[in-house]
Amino acid sequence: MEQNEKDIRFMNAALEEAKRAFERQEVPVGAVVVCNGKIIARAHNLTETLNDPTAHAEMQAITAATNYLGGKYLSDCSIYVTLEPCPMCAGALRWSQISELVYGADDPKRGYTLIPGALLHPKTRVRKSVLTDECSKLMQQFFKTKRQKTNR
Repeated sequence: MEQNEKDIRFMNAALEEAKRAFERQEVPVGAVVVCNGKIIARAHNLTETLNDPTAHAEMQAITAATNYLGGKYLSDCSIYVTLEPCPMCAGALRWSQISELVYGADDPKRGYTLIPGALLHPKTRVRKSVLTDECSKLMQQFFKTKRQKTNR
């Protein structure tokens, strides 16, 4: 399978997680961790559900993946996330030594790229703009729905 096909397949899995978050009234961010071509962890935002500001999709996915592998490093893994990670999640990805970060939509207000300096591990490869339209539309739909409920 070509890299582009793999990216689409795994980002679609992350999008399914984001849709689960949407259904739970959570900001619709989803993530999957892939190791040796297999999804080993799936997660979505749970900050509202758990009343925990650190319960981002990436943090949940890192925990699930490290539990699955039985160690704290994800050096042979890729994470697919529907939205550019925030600085907190980028820092956690750094500590996990993830090999690759692939994300869909940029986060121009809260993304890690707004912070000068390298937040990710120096060996982490980054690819962005995978299924950007789909990832962005889900986020826009969520906040549009939220605004409509607020204005009632």
